[in-house]
Amino acid sequence: MKLTTFKWATKMNIFDYTVPKQGEQFDTLLEHKNVKILRIVSSSDFEPTEYIQDEDEWVVLLKGEATLLVGQEKKVLKEGDSLFIPAYIAHTVLRMKHDTIWIAVHIY
Repeated sequence: MKLTTFKWATKMNIFDYTVPKQGEQFDTLLEHKNVKILRIVSSSDFEPTEYIQDEDEWVVLLKGEATLLVGQEKKVLKEGDSLFIPAYIAHTVLRMKHDTIWIAVHIY
């Protein structure tokens, strides 16, 4: 039986961050096999961008509030809310409160 080498991640606190002056900061928390988990810290000063991704995405809002356009439907997320966005579905963040924190799980 062959053992593979596993690289242990450095311990971090989800709430240890600095809010960017503009846009969003993306930090990879874990990338393993077909999953990538990100912490996203958002400023209220950002340029809305439409995303159409090759992978499924599940997001949970840990802090703040955000309004997204998913397909043709507006979704308002508040603290604790989660949302599944299937691959190839257009989505845009329209509005965010300053200091919004997300966890995003990308499933390939």
